[in-house]
Amino acid sequence: MGNLDDSLFIRTLNRQKTERTPIWLLRQAGRYQPEYRAIREKVDFLTLCKTPQLAAQVTTFACDQLETDAAIIFADILLPLEPLGAGLRFAKGDGPVIDHPVADEASLARLVDFSCDEHLHFVAEAIEIFVRERPRMPLIGFAGAPFTLASYLIEGGSSRSFDKTKTFMYRRPDLFESLMQRLTLITIDYLQMQQKAGAHCLMLFDSWVGALDRYDFARHVEPHATKIIAAVNAMRIPSIYFGTATGGMLDLMSATKATCIGVDWRSDLSQAWRMIGHDRAVQGNLEPLTLLADKDVIVDKVQAVLDQSQMRPGHIFNLGHGIMKETDPDKARYLVDLVKELSTRKIEELSRSGQGAR
Repeated sequence: MGNLDDSLFIRTLNRQKTERTPIWLLRQAGRYQPEYRAIREKVDFLTLCKTPQLAAQVTTFACDQLETDAAIIFADILLPLEPLGAGLRFAKGDGPVIDHPVADEASLARLVDFSCDEHLHFVAEAIEIFVRERPRMPLIGFAGAPFTLASYLIEGGSSRSFDKTKTFMYRRPDLFESLMQRLTLITIDYLQMQQKAGAHCLMLFDSWVGALDRYDFARHVEPHATKIIAAVNAMRIPSIYFGTATGGMLDLMSATKATCIGVDWRSDLSQAWRMIGHDRAVQGNLEPLTLLADKDVIVDKVQAVLDQSQMRPGHIFNLGHGIMKETDPDKARYLVDLVKELSTRKIEELSRSGQGAR
Protein backbone atom coordinates (compact mmCIF):
# COMPACT_ATOMS: atom_id res chain seq x y z
CA MET A 1 0.00 0.00 0.00
CA GLY A 2 1.38 3.37 -1.01
CA ASN A 3 1.65 6.13 1.55
CA LEU A 4 -0.84 8.83 0.56
CA ASP A 5 -0.59 10.95 3.70
CA ASP A 6 0.20 13.93 1.48
CA SER A 7 -3.01 13.55 -0.55
CA LEU A 8 -5.70 16.20 -0.19
CA PHE A 9 -8.20 13.59 1.01
CA ILE A 10 -6.04 12.12 3.78
CA ARG A 11 -4.76 15.52 4.91
CA THR A 12 -8.35 16.68 5.27
CA LEU A 13 -9.32 13.60 7.26
CA ASN A 14 -6.45 14.54 9.57
CA ARG A 15 -7.85 18.11 9.75
CA GLN A 16 -4.76 19.68 8.24
CA LYS A 17 -4.94 22.98 6.36
CA THR A 18 -5.48 22.44 2.66
CA GLU A 19 -5.64 24.51 -0.50
CA ARG A 20 -9.25 23.53 -1.22
CA THR A 21 -12.06 21.22 -0.11
CA PRO A 22 -11.72 17.63 -1.35
CA ILE A 23 -14.72 15.89 -2.88
CA TRP A 24 -15.90 12.40 -3.70
CA LEU A 25 -19.47 11.15 -4.12
CA LEU A 26 -21.37 8.36 -2.45
CA ARG A 27 -22.31 5.75 -5.08
CA GLN A 28 -20.08 7.52 -7.60
CA ALA A 29 -19.95 4.29 -9.63
CA GLY A 30 -23.48 3.27 -10.47
CA ARG A 31 -26.65 3.23 -12.55
CA TYR A 32 -26.52 6.92 -13.51
CA GLN A 33 -23.55 6.12 -15.80
CA PRO A 34 -24.24 4.72 -19.30
CA GLU A 35 -20.92 2.86 -19.16
CA TYR A 36 -21.94 1.12 -15.92
CA ARG A 37 -25.34 0.20 -17.35
CA ALA A 38 -23.62 -1.30 -20.39
CA ILE A 39 -21.61 -3.60 -18.12
CA ARG A 40 -24.73 -4.54 -16.17
CA GLU A 41 -26.44 -5.60 -19.38
CA LYS A 42 -23.81 -8.34 -19.61
CA VAL A 43 -23.54 -9.42 -15.97
CA ASP A 44 -25.83 -9.37 -12.95
CA PHE A 45 -25.04 -7.26 -9.89
CA LEU A 46 -23.53 -10.01 -7.74
CA THR A 47 -21.38 -11.22 -10.62
CA LEU A 48 -20.07 -7.69 -11.05
CA CYS A 49 -19.24 -7.50 -7.34
CA LYS A 50 -17.52 -10.90 -7.43
CA THR A 51 -15.41 -10.25 -10.54
CA PRO A 52 -12.36 -8.29 -9.33
CA GLN A 53 -11.37 -6.96 -12.74
CA LEU A 54 -14.85 -5.57 -13.37
CA ALA A 55 -15.26 -4.16 -9.85
CA ALA A 56 -11.89 -2.42 -10.15
CA GLN A 57 -12.81 -1.19 -13.64
CA VAL A 58 -16.02 0.55 -12.57
CA THR A 59 -14.25 1.96 -9.51
CA THR A 60 -11.48 3.40 -11.67
CA PHE A 61 -13.82 4.73 -14.34
CA ALA A 62 -15.91 6.66 -11.81
CA CYS A 63 -13.03 8.54 -10.21
CA ASP A 64 -11.40 9.18 -13.60
CA GLN A 65 -14.63 10.42 -15.18
CA LEU A 66 -15.50 12.73 -12.28
CA GLU A 67 -11.92 13.55 -11.23
CA THR A 68 -12.76 13.10 -7.56
CA ASP A 69 -10.19 13.25 -4.77
CA ALA A 70 -10.89 9.69 -3.60
CA ALA A 71 -12.30 6.44 -4.94
CA ILE A 72 -14.45 3.91 -3.14
CA ILE A 73 -14.16 0.26 -4.08
CA PHE A 74 -17.19 -1.11 -5.91
CA ALA A 75 -18.93 -3.66 -3.70
CA ASP A 76 -22.13 -3.98 -1.65
CA ILE A 77 -22.62 -3.78 2.09
CA LEU A 78 -24.59 -7.06 2.09
CA LEU A 79 -21.88 -9.27 0.59
CA PRO A 80 -20.94 -10.84 3.98
CA LEU A 81 -24.50 -12.13 4.42
CA GLU A 82 -24.11 -14.72 1.64
CA PRO A 83 -21.29 -16.77 3.22
CA LEU A 84 -23.08 -16.30 6.54
CA GLY A 85 -25.73 -18.62 5.12
CA ALA A 86 -28.55 -16.07 4.82
CA GLY A 87 -29.14 -16.65 1.11
CA LEU A 88 -28.52 -13.24 -0.44
CA ARG A 89 -29.94 -12.42 -3.87
CA PHE A 90 -31.04 -9.29 -5.70
CA ALA A 91 -34.54 -9.38 -7.19
CA LYS A 92 -35.07 -7.12 -10.19
CA GLY A 93 -37.01 -4.05 -9.10
CA ASP A 94 -37.26 -5.21 -5.49
CA GLY A 95 -33.70 -4.89 -4.22
CA PRO A 96 -31.96 -7.36 -1.91
CA VAL A 97 -33.76 -10.47 -0.68
CA ILE A 98 -32.62 -12.59 2.27
CA ASP A 99 -33.91 -16.11 1.72
CA HIS A 100 -33.24 -17.29 5.27
CA PRO A 101 -34.05 -14.39 7.62
CA VAL A 102 -33.35 -14.44 11.34
CA ALA A 103 -36.56 -14.70 13.35
CA ASP A 104 -35.72 -16.78 16.41
CA GLU A 105 -33.04 -18.75 18.22
CA ALA A 106 -33.12 -21.62 15.72
CA SER A 107 -32.63 -19.40 12.65
CA LEU A 108 -29.83 -17.53 14.42
CA ALA A 109 -28.11 -20.84 15.18
CA ARG A 110 -28.22 -21.79 11.49
CA LEU A 111 -25.86 -18.94 10.56
CA VAL A 112 -22.39 -20.26 9.77
CA ASP A 113 -18.92 -19.02 10.63
CA PHE A 114 -16.67 -18.12 7.69
CA SER A 115 -13.36 -16.52 6.80
CA CYS A 116 -13.49 -13.26 4.84
CA ASP A 117 -10.12 -14.08 3.25
CA GLU A 118 -11.67 -17.27 1.85
CA HIS A 119 -15.20 -16.18 0.97
CA LEU A 120 -14.87 -12.46 0.21
CA HIS A 121 -11.41 -12.54 -1.37
CA PHE A 122 -12.76 -10.97 -4.57
CA VAL A 123 -13.16 -7.63 -2.76
CA ALA A 124 -9.52 -7.72 -1.68
CA GLU A 125 -8.45 -8.62 -5.21
CA ALA A 126 -10.41 -5.68 -6.66
CA ILE A 127 -8.68 -3.37 -4.17
CA GLU A 128 -5.27 -4.74 -5.13
CA ILE A 129 -5.97 -4.19 -8.83
CA PHE A 130 -7.13 -0.61 -8.25
CA VAL A 131 -4.15 0.29 -6.07
CA ARG A 132 -1.75 -1.04 -8.71
CA GLU A 133 -3.47 0.92 -11.46
CA ARG A 134 -4.02 4.17 -9.52
CA PRO A 135 -1.23 4.29 -6.90
CA ARG A 136 -1.74 8.00 -6.21
CA MET A 137 -5.51 7.87 -5.74
CA PRO A 138 -6.77 7.34 -2.16
CA LEU A 139 -9.07 4.33 -2.02
CA ILE A 140 -11.88 3.86 0.50
CA GLY A 141 -12.80 0.36 1.59
CA PHE A 142 -16.07 -0.16 3.43
CA ALA A 143 -18.46 -2.45 5.25
CA GLY A 144 -22.04 -2.39 6.42
CA ALA A 145 -22.38 -1.74 10.14
CA PRO A 146 -23.81 -4.48 12.38
CA PHE A 147 -27.21 -2.83 12.95
CA THR A 148 -27.79 -2.24 9.25
CA LEU A 149 -26.76 -5.81 8.41
CA ALA A 150 -28.96 -7.12 11.23
CA SER A 151 -31.93 -5.15 9.91
CA TYR A 152 -31.64 -6.83 6.50
CA LEU A 153 -31.23 -10.23 8.13
CA ILE A 154 -34.30 -9.82 10.32
CA GLU A 155 -36.54 -8.02 7.83
CA GLY A 156 -35.64 -10.39 5.00
CA GLY A 157 -34.74 -7.43 2.79
CA SER A 158 -35.36 -3.71 2.70
CA SER A 159 -37.83 -2.00 5.03
CA ARG A 160 -39.31 1.42 5.65
CA SER A 161 -40.29 1.04 9.30
CA PHE A 162 -38.01 -1.76 10.56
CA ASP A 163 -40.88 -3.15 12.65
CA LYS A 164 -39.50 -6.70 12.71
CA THR A 165 -36.00 -5.52 13.63
CA LYS A 166 -37.06 -3.34 16.53
CA THR A 167 -39.60 -5.87 17.79
CA PHE A 168 -36.89 -8.56 17.76
CA MET A 169 -34.51 -6.19 19.55
CA TYR A 170 -37.08 -5.37 22.26
CA ARG A 171 -38.50 -8.86 22.80
CA ARG A 172 -35.27 -10.84 22.52
CA PRO A 173 -32.43 -8.47 23.45
CA ASP A 174 -30.26 -11.48 24.27
CA LEU A 175 -30.55 -12.89 20.75
CA PHE A 176 -30.20 -9.46 19.19
CA GLU A 177 -27.01 -8.86 21.17
CA SER A 178 -25.66 -12.24 20.08
CA LEU A 179 -26.36 -11.37 16.44
CA MET A 180 -24.72 -7.94 16.81
CA GLN A 181 -21.62 -9.47 18.40
CA ARG A 182 -21.29 -11.95 15.58
CA LEU A 183 -21.73 -9.30 12.89
CA THR A 184 -19.20 -7.07 14.65
CA LEU A 185 -16.50 -9.75 14.47
CA ILE A 186 -17.28 -10.39 10.81
CA THR A 187 -17.10 -6.66 10.04
CA ILE A 188 -13.73 -6.28 11.74
CA ASP A 189 -12.35 -9.27 9.83
CA TYR A 190 -13.74 -7.88 6.56
CA LEU A 191 -12.25 -4.42 7.09
CA GLN A 192 -8.88 -5.85 8.13
CA MET A 193 -8.83 -7.83 4.89
CA GLN A 194 -9.47 -4.63 2.90
CA GLN A 195 -6.75 -2.72 4.74
CA LYS A 196 -4.24 -5.47 4.06
CA ALA A 197 -5.22 -5.38 0.38
CA GLY A 198 -4.34 -1.69 0.21
CA ALA A 199 -7.35 0.45 1.22
CA HIS A 200 -6.23 3.85 2.54
CA CYS A 201 -9.39 4.64 4.54
CA LEU A 202 -12.24 2.47 5.85
CA MET A 203 -15.87 3.52 5.98
CA LEU A 204 -18.64 2.03 8.11
CA PHE A 205 -22.10 2.37 6.54
CA ASP A 206 -24.92 2.33 9.11
CA SER A 207 -27.52 3.22 6.52
CA TRP A 208 -30.62 2.49 8.60
CA VAL A 209 -29.50 3.28 12.14
CA GLY A 210 -31.52 6.51 11.99
CA ALA A 211 -34.60 4.34 12.58
CA LEU A 212 -33.56 4.13 16.25
CA ASP A 213 -33.86 6.64 19.07
CA ARG A 214 -30.87 7.80 21.09
CA TYR A 215 -31.48 5.32 23.91
CA ASP A 216 -31.53 2.30 21.61
CA PHE A 217 -28.52 3.57 19.65
CA ALA A 218 -26.51 3.99 22.86
CA ARG A 219 -27.57 0.60 24.22
CA HIS A 220 -27.63 -1.64 21.16
CA VAL A 221 -25.40 -0.01 18.54
CA GLU A 222 -22.72 2.28 19.92
CA PRO A 223 -20.71 -0.41 21.78
CA HIS A 224 -20.38 -2.48 18.61
CA ALA A 225 -19.60 0.47 16.35
CA THR A 226 -16.99 1.63 18.87
CA LYS A 227 -15.34 -1.81 18.83
CA ILE A 228 -15.13 -1.74 15.04
CA ILE A 229 -13.75 1.79 14.92
CA ALA A 230 -11.17 0.88 17.57
CA ALA A 231 -10.03 -2.00 15.37
CA VAL A 232 -9.73 0.35 12.38
CA ASN A 233 -7.83 2.91 14.45
CA ALA A 234 -5.43 0.14 15.42
CA MET A 235 -4.69 -0.31 11.70
CA ARG A 236 -3.45 3.32 11.71
CA ILE A 237 -5.66 4.46 8.85
CA PRO A 238 -8.60 6.91 8.95
CA SER A 239 -12.18 5.81 9.51
CA ILE A 240 -15.52 7.29 8.41
CA TYR A 241 -18.82 6.46 10.16
CA PHE A 242 -21.95 7.30 8.17
CA GLY A 243 -25.68 6.89 8.65
CA THR A 244 -28.84 8.54 7.39
CA ALA A 245 -31.45 10.37 9.48
CA THR A 246 -28.93 10.51 12.34
CA GLY A 247 -29.10 14.24 13.08
CA GLY A 248 -30.22 13.54 16.64
CA MET A 249 -27.35 11.19 17.48
CA LEU A 250 -24.30 12.64 15.77
CA ASP A 251 -22.62 13.18 19.14
CA LEU A 252 -23.10 9.50 19.96
CA MET A 253 -21.64 8.53 16.59
CA SER A 254 -18.69 10.81 17.29
CA ALA A 255 -18.16 9.03 20.61
CA THR A 256 -17.07 5.96 18.65
CA LYS A 257 -13.81 7.89 17.94
CA ALA A 258 -14.19 7.62 14.16
CA THR A 259 -11.85 9.97 12.32
CA CYS A 260 -14.73 11.44 10.32
CA ILE A 261 -18.51 11.48 10.72
CA GLY A 262 -20.74 11.51 7.64
CA VAL A 263 -23.65 13.94 7.74
CA ASP A 264 -26.72 13.45 5.57
CA TRP A 265 -28.60 16.26 3.82
CA ARG A 266 -31.20 16.73 6.56
CA SER A 267 -28.82 18.60 8.88
CA ASP A 268 -27.27 22.04 8.75
CA LEU A 269 -23.57 21.20 8.44
CA SER A 270 -22.41 23.86 10.89
CA GLN A 271 -24.83 22.68 13.60
CA ALA A 272 -23.95 19.06 12.88
CA TRP A 273 -20.23 19.79 13.23
CA ARG A 274 -20.77 21.47 16.59
CA MET A 275 -22.66 18.38 17.74
CA ILE A 276 -19.92 16.08 16.44
CA GLY A 277 -17.10 18.24 17.78
CA HIS A 278 -14.57 20.27 15.83
CA ASP A 279 -11.87 17.76 16.76
CA ARG A 280 -13.33 15.46 14.10
CA ALA A 281 -13.53 15.69 10.33
CA VAL A 282 -16.97 15.74 8.73
CA GLN A 283 -18.24 14.55 5.36
CA GLY A 284 -21.26 15.85 3.47
CA ASN A 285 -23.84 16.96 2.86
CA LEU A 286 -25.50 18.12 -0.36
CA GLU A 287 -29.04 16.87 -1.02
CA PRO A 288 -28.60 14.24 -3.79
CA LEU A 289 -31.65 15.44 -5.71
CA THR A 290 -29.92 18.80 -6.15
CA LEU A 291 -28.13 17.22 -9.11
CA LEU A 292 -31.47 16.96 -10.92
CA ALA A 293 -31.87 20.76 -10.71
CA ASP A 294 -30.54 23.54 -12.95
CA LYS A 295 -26.93 24.60 -12.52
CA ASP A 296 -27.83 27.85 -10.76
CA VAL A 297 -29.58 25.84 -8.04
CA ILE A 298 -26.53 23.59 -7.71
CA VAL A 299 -24.30 26.66 -7.33
CA ASP A 300 -26.52 28.11 -4.58
CA LYS A 301 -26.68 24.88 -2.62
CA VAL A 302 -22.98 24.10 -2.94
CA GLN A 303 -22.25 27.63 -1.75
CA ALA A 304 -24.53 27.05 1.24
CA VAL A 305 -22.72 23.85 2.26
CA LEU A 306 -19.32 25.52 1.96
CA ASP A 307 -20.58 28.50 3.99
CA GLN A 308 -21.84 26.15 6.70
CA SER A 309 -18.44 24.47 6.83
CA GLN A 310 -16.89 27.89 7.58
CA MET A 311 -13.94 26.48 5.62
CA ARG A 312 -12.63 24.77 8.75
CA PRO A 313 -9.92 22.18 8.20
CA GLY A 314 -11.56 18.76 8.05
CA HIS A 315 -14.51 19.11 5.66
CA ILE A 316 -14.85 16.55 2.86
CA PHE A 317 -17.55 17.55 0.41
CA ASN A 318 -19.98 14.80 -0.52
CA LEU A 319 -23.64 14.16 -1.11
CA GLY A 320 -25.84 13.46 1.89
CA HIS A 321 -26.50 10.02 0.40
CA GLY A 322 -25.85 8.24 -2.91
CA ILE A 323 -26.14 9.66 -6.41
CA MET A 324 -29.66 9.13 -7.79
CA LYS A 325 -29.89 6.87 -10.85
CA GLU A 326 -31.63 9.70 -12.77
CA THR A 327 -28.60 12.00 -12.44
CA ASP A 328 -26.93 13.30 -15.60
CA PRO A 329 -23.22 12.33 -15.40
CA ASP A 330 -22.35 15.81 -16.69
CA LYS A 331 -24.10 17.32 -13.66
CA ALA A 332 -22.05 15.10 -11.34
CA ARG A 333 -18.85 16.25 -13.02
CA TYR A 334 -20.08 19.85 -12.86
CA LEU A 335 -20.55 19.46 -9.10
CA VAL A 336 -16.99 18.19 -8.64
CA ASP A 337 -15.52 21.02 -10.70
CA LEU A 338 -17.70 23.58 -8.91
CA VAL A 339 -16.63 22.48 -5.43
CA LYS A 340 -12.98 22.65 -6.48
CA GLU A 341 -13.42 26.15 -7.94
CA LEU A 342 -15.53 27.69 -5.17
CA SER A 343 -13.56 26.21 -2.28
CA THR A 344 -10.25 27.30 -3.81
CA ARG A 345 -11.60 30.82 -4.24
CA LYS A 346 -12.91 30.93 -0.67
CA ILE A 347 -9.60 29.81 0.80
CA GLU A 348 -7.67 32.32 -1.29
CA GLU A 349 -10.02 35.06 -0.04
CA LEU A 350 -9.44 33.98 3.56
CA SER A 351 -5.71 33.99 2.99
CA ARG A 352 -5.76 37.49 1.52
CA SER A 353 -7.86 38.72 4.42
CA GLY A 354 -5.29 37.41 6.89
CA GLN A 355 -7.49 34.62 8.26
CA GLY A 356 -5.24 31.93 6.81
CA ALA A 357 -6.00 28.81 4.80
CA ARG A 358 -8.12 25.89 5.85
